[in-house]
Amino acid sequence: MGVAGLVVLAGIAYAILGARSDATAGGATAAGEITGSTSRLPDRSLGKSGLPLPRFVSLKTDRVNVRRGPSSQHDVSWVFTRKELPVEIIAEFEHWRRVRDSDGEEGWIYQSLLAGRRTVMVAPWRKNNNVPLLDEPSAASGKVALVAGGVVGRVRSCDGKWCRVTVSDYDGYIEQAMLWGVYPGERVKP
Repeated sequence: MGVAGLVVLAGIAYAILGARSDATAGGATAAGEITGSTSRLPDRSLGKSGLPLPRFVSLKTDRVNVRRGPSSQHDVSWVFTRKELPVEIIAEFEHWRRVRDSDGEEGWIYQSLLAGRRTVMVAPWRKNNNVPLLDEPSAASGKVALVAGGVVGRVRSCDGKWCRVTVSDYDGYIEQAMLWGVYPGERVKP
């Protein structure tokens, strides 16, 4: 594969640049900072829905309002503009889910706008660096492509150390520690 093929995924970086549209100015996470939800596999309890909390899900549509509280009467804090963007559900109230994004920002989303499909964001804390997508779950294996930090892909499986992901038309393995949208050590079945 030529150099052009290896960096084609960098064009998908709009996932970071266009993923969120602020309705109001808010605090941003410093560049290079890893948010708290990526530090360890959390203690998990069941929410009112019967599903574990916290858990990762993805956005079902290209436009999702994030509100200050759990009702349509609350102001919109910002708008996500990227379908399949991973978010972490950290609380539930009736049909509303409190979510955290890769920047650590939190707000409320109506549950029908969320999908159980697992997606990941490749190293959002390394926006100016590429991450290798490998053909086998080993650092010594061949590169399928280089993926820009902030690109979103679909999770096929994770063994606790490596995740098999699909990014654009490329399929391969990325170290789990380089992904936001799965917990360290988490196993995801195909």
